Amino acid sequence: MLSRRSLLLTGAAAAVATFGPSLGATAALGQSLPPLKPLRPGSRLRAVNPGTWLDPGSDLEPLVRSFAAQGWQLEVPASVKRQWRYFSGTDADRLADLKAAWSDPDLDGLVYVGAGWGGARVLESGWRFPQRSLWTLGFSDTSSLLLAQYRAGLPGALHGSTVPSDDAQWARTIDLLSGRPVAPLRGLGCRSGAGVGPLVVTNLTVATHLIGTPHFPDLRGCILVLEDVGEAPYRVDRMLTQWRSAGLLKDLAGVGCGRFSWRGEVEPGDFSMAEILENRLGDLGCPLVLDLPVGHGRPNMALPLGRQARLDGRYGLLTLLN
Repeated sequence: MLSRRSLLLTGAAAAVATFGPSLGATAALGQSLPPLKPLRPGSRLRAVNPGTWLDPGSDLEPLVRSFAAQGWQLEVPASVKRQWRYFSGTDADRLADLKAAWSDPDLDGLVYVGAGWGGARVLESGWRFPQRSLWTLGFSDTSSLLLAQYRAGLPGALHGSTVPSDDAQWARTIDLLSGRPVAPLRGLGCRSGAGVGPLVVTNLTVATHLIGTPHFPDLRGCILVLEDVGEAPYRVDRMLTQWRSAGLLKDLAGVGCGRFSWRGEVEPGDFSMAEILENRLGDLGCPLVLDLPVGHGRPNMALPLGRQARLDGRYGLLTLLN
């Protein structure tokens, strides 16, 4: 059986009251920033690895070529394949890489590669975002950095795969980075009604371990989309119970669930994954949609954090509004 680390790598309320800003405060942080510009021919991006080390034989050339086909230049520094224990460098190394990239005024975006584990350690090491808008693409472990960027009120965090492909998954990522409209995502409607609010998309395990930190956002009024991999239903139950007990799931505009992939047997009388998701998320007084094409595995359709969206629990549709 694959370990959780291997699975992650395949994807290349007291605490909230203390640390979390109000919904208005989160939005206000980015109000004075210039709007995020779509990528255009000549745009420059850089690969950054804030997590687990990459195999030295990992080939990032397909990613470079895919961006080059759009007229975008992706820089791949040698540091993305550095190794220190199971990280791509010490915490200080990875923090310095992130600082250098975010501080480079000529960069239009970052691509988080590596995943595994380590993003939250960079945050804990003292990372603070410069006040600028910047495209950042990643998911899995690096959803910690995407959440923190959203929490800081900075546009540009895009939850999606960094592995290019010749299908709708990668085309959607390119369209979002280019400022083009994308089709709604369809899942299985479980609780009817419709909600509108800013999108917050994250890995459940990664986000659970940010609870009580300054990097966990206020979710009130949001459309929350969760996904995970390698976690049995009872573990997902345990994490969602923590979220409920901390008051984090109150006043949501809607909840969507992407893929919750795991390998294991369901004993007679156990909850299935779908059953535990509906049991823990179905009584929140907002629409609930399961089986959205988001998360580990394919397709992993990109979603931008902070964008206004509409979740329709009757038809199982998640639609971007702006």
